[in-house]
Amino acid sequence: MQENLSKICVNASTSYDVIIGRNILKDTGEMVCSVINCCKIALITDDIVDELFSSTVISSLESKGFTVVKFAFKNGEESKNLSVYGEILEFLAKNELTRTDAVVALGGGVVGDMAGFASATYLRGISYVQIPTTLLAQIDSSVGGKTAIDLPSGKNLVGAFCQPKLVICDVSVIDNLPFDTYLAGMGEMAKYALLDKKVFDQINKDITDLERLIYLCVDYKRSIVEEDEFEGGKRKLLNLGHTPAHGIEKLSYYQVPHGKAVAQGLEIILKASLKHGYIEQKTYETLLETVQKCTRARGVKANYSIDEIAVACLADKKRSGEYITLIMVYGVGDCRPVKIAVKDIKEYLSC
Repeated sequence: MQENLSKICVNASTSYDVIIGRNILKDTGEMVCSVINCCKIALITDDIVDELFSSTVISSLESKGFTVVKFAFKNGEESKNLSVYGEILEFLAKNELTRTDAVVALGGGVVGDMAGFASATYLRGISYVQIPTTLLAQIDSSVGGKTAIDLPSGKNLVGAFCQPKLVICDVSVIDNLPFDTYLAGMGEMAKYALLDKKVFDQINKDITDLERLIYLCVDYKRSIVEEDEFEGGKRKLLNLGHTPAHGIEKLSYYQVPHGKAVAQGLEIILKASLKHGYIEQKTYETLLETVQKCTRARGVKANYSIDEIAVACLADKKRSGEYITLIMVYGVGDCRPVKIAVKDIKEYLSC
């Protein structure tokens, strides 16, 4: 295995490493056998990722003595539902996976969520490994143990906290991404730029150094997860931009990718932060420029009114009774939760 790897240890309820490097999919078997004993592995992926990377991962796992069975579902957010989740569970059962066996999630955020939630619930929990193949999944969804599926009423309404045994981030797979998928990941990275000054500075210094940016984003998320694994307090900061983003996704019937919706959500939150006096005009312009540097856009706007987005936001899992919590921006690295009455959400977000 290569020596020039970056490794971040996440010390949560289950401690695990996030390994970051280039051209390391071929070493999957060696990395997995360091944390999981030889067993049967269910590789969960989607139809697009399957054609690109499954053979490399399966060959590597089998070379280390693992028996591999594979389940691939249709790519896209529309597959993140109860029906496909049930199919995965039935696949695990028919292939007689036991509690000493494991799941490997090979794909983007949807695959990671589906495989992770299945791992959390099948036989009341079996081990799993994340191999994220999109920029968004590498910097965000593969780390921290949040797994979920969607309901018709809203995004990520059914889920569980379930930490992986290992996360393998092969930066070279990003070269295979469609440009829109890459930009979706950069939309999520813009969130980290507002939350963490190290990410903000790196983006404005050299936005092309993806390996460094991935490392910084993962390390920031590590610090949050270690302090608040089950989202009782500080981890809620990671929802920056996500409440309006989830509304946009729902309104579009999930045709707007998550990362693009987050970028749009960030612009809405920045404008609202300016409106309510949390940031000054100059700071607003600086932060907006950095967000747009990530998304390579100017004046990104959702194709929905604030009224429509606000109503869709009310199905968000962060709602509590007649209140909903938004993460507002006070400056670089200074974002804070603000509780808003449901009846005021439209006026609060309108600019």
